[in-house]
Amino acid sequence: MHAWPPKVDVLFLPDEELRAGRSLPSAMRKSLTKQEIVKKKPEIDAIFRKGKKFSCSGVRLLVAPNGLGVDRVIVIPVRHFGNSVERNRIRRQIKEIWRIEKPKFRTGFDFAFVVYPGKVLDHETQRKQLTYLFSQAEVYLAD
Repeated sequence: MHAWPPKVDVLFLPDEELRAGRSLPSAMRKSLTKQEIVKKKPEIDAIFRKGKKFSCSGVRLLVAPNGLGVDRVIVIPVRHFGNSVERNRIRRQIKEIWRIEKPKFRTGFDFAFVVYPGKVLDHETQRKQLTYLFSQAEVYLAD
């Protein structure tokens, strides 16, 4: 007679390993690590004090050197930027574009994106806009 639920092989939990990031090299990771996200208020204030500012329609990019061996990011929608769904959506979009472009960057920078309300851009237009800001900030590796 078989017991229900079936016995689970503890050594084979691929989904859990993927979520924990253990089996994927950092270059293939689909999410940001804790080290890549700026959370603390003093660090955010330092980016706004020391960072160079670059702007285009609806987005301002602040870039500041952080003295670390890793690039970090924060996305800040301004007050009254839609509802929580719209704020979280724009955060996800910008972080995804940043994550994809990150291997092309020089290391040791903090990126702060201040997002203003306006017309909704499709992903490709948003990507072009942000890559333009990255090139203005001169964070790309030399070719």
